[in-house]
Amino acid sequence: MVLLSLDKKLVKKYNLNGPRYTSYPTANMFGKDFGVDELSAAIAASNQFCLPKPLSIYVHLPFCNTVCFYCACNKIITANKKRIIPYLQDLYNEIIMKGKIFDKDRKVEQIHFGGGTPTYLNNSQLTQLMNILNNNFNLLDDDSGDYSIEIDPRKLELEKIVLLKNLGFNRASIGVQDFDPKVQAAVNRNQTYDETVSVINEARKCNFKSISTDLIYGLPKQTKKSFIETIKKVINISPDRIAIYNFAYLPNLFKMQQQIKKEDLPGSKTKLDMFNEAIRLLEGAGYIFIGMDHFAKKSDALKIAQDQGKLHRNFQGYSTNSNCDIIGFGITGISKINNTYSQNIKSPEEYHNALSDKVIGHFEKNTSVSNNKLQLLTIGSITKRKGQINMIKALPFLINKYPNLHYNCIGNPIEGDSLTKYAKTLGVQNYITLHGILSDTELINFYNNTDILVMLSTIQADGDVEGFGIAVLEA
Repeated sequence: MVLLSLDKKLVKKYNLNGPRYTSYPTANMFGKDFGVDELSAAIAASNQFCLPKPLSIYVHLPFCNTVCFYCACNKIITANKKRIIPYLQDLYNEIIMKGKIFDKDRKVEQIHFGGGTPTYLNNSQLTQLMNILNNNFNLLDDDSGDYSIEIDPRKLELEKIVLLKNLGFNRASIGVQDFDPKVQAAVNRNQTYDETVSVINEARKCNFKSISTDLIYGLPKQTKKSFIETIKKVINISPDRIAIYNFAYLPNLFKMQQQIKKEDLPGSKTKLDMFNEAIRLLEGAGYIFIGMDHFAKKSDALKIAQDQGKLHRNFQGYSTNSNCDIIGFGITGISKINNTYSQNIKSPEEYHNALSDKVIGHFEKNTSVSNNKLQLLTIGSITKRKGQINMIKALPFLINKYPNLHYNCIGNPIEGDSLTKYAKTLGVQNYITLHGILSDTELINFYNNTDILVMLSTIQADGDVEGFGIAVLEA
């Protein structure tokens, strides 16, 4: 039995272009009149609750291998994987800075990695990012939280699903949009049914507790018949949640949409018929219409929260927890602290510059040191390469004690590639910058911009390094 019917008169009345309805506040609501003092006061007040208020973390990872013509997200399209490295370093710095502001007794009950394509990151980068979050915030060590990630199933190695589960993720959002090859070609997103099912089956095998799929209606070359076939295929996959979004064609705002021919788009009546038919099919398959664009199984946490009157809508979508403060990381990341909203800067260049000045969005990041970049300077043998090897070998011990610092390793000669590979084998490559012999002036500059100095000495016998000793001097 169909429980929902749409009022066609209301649909016709409000069939107008406007800010994206899926987020609130909408993008045009943000201004620059909310500054440092206001947000600092909101964070300070939020830390004062007698019962520590839980946190929700959003991380924006904007990189994609290829462009989807319909996409209106803040994204960076590149096949050059090296381009993500400086962005990740800035992201780490923001996490470290924000980690100093929020009380450590506030548990992180929700995490969401969005994009872009979060699975653009390689396994090492995903691991490092989660380690940085874990070192600076109070992440849960069991499976009770809602830790979700958006996954692009195209050419995804299934081993990455296993890694994501081991890192703590337990919810997966799988992008589908449409299975029809003609529609996929029109939007430059070729994705087979089989590769989608393969990723979802692997997530189930790894015991992800919820899997959702995203669809879009109103795309070029879409027909009512073709979209019904996509809906039936998704029902056959049986995800826990299904989101069906209305495509907003705004080529003046989003240049990539200019690749879409207006005459290839279905009309408003056809779009309404698509959505009505999707409702009929999904309700017939046992899905419940949660609201706006979301459907869920009766056993899903969203439906249970709806039945209990606890369903909450924030700028990311529907949520089962309305009590969290939300912290946004990365470009365009949105934070909600108490009754305030603030958004990070939108371009990677401005984001980098703002981090150098400890400013993100419209507020300043306060740290306990005066220099622009936290550093740790290590000095060891300057006569043998094994001096640097031992410095790298010492880093896991140093990182455990000083997880928020960046390490500058000085020595000679440098064989950069082999040393970098050695750092990677220990998983410390993102913590370290390798240098050669520095002049007296360069060394003085390092001293003046260093918070902690580590004097690392090597024990040598017959020209070989047998061990190392560490002395730490804190500024």
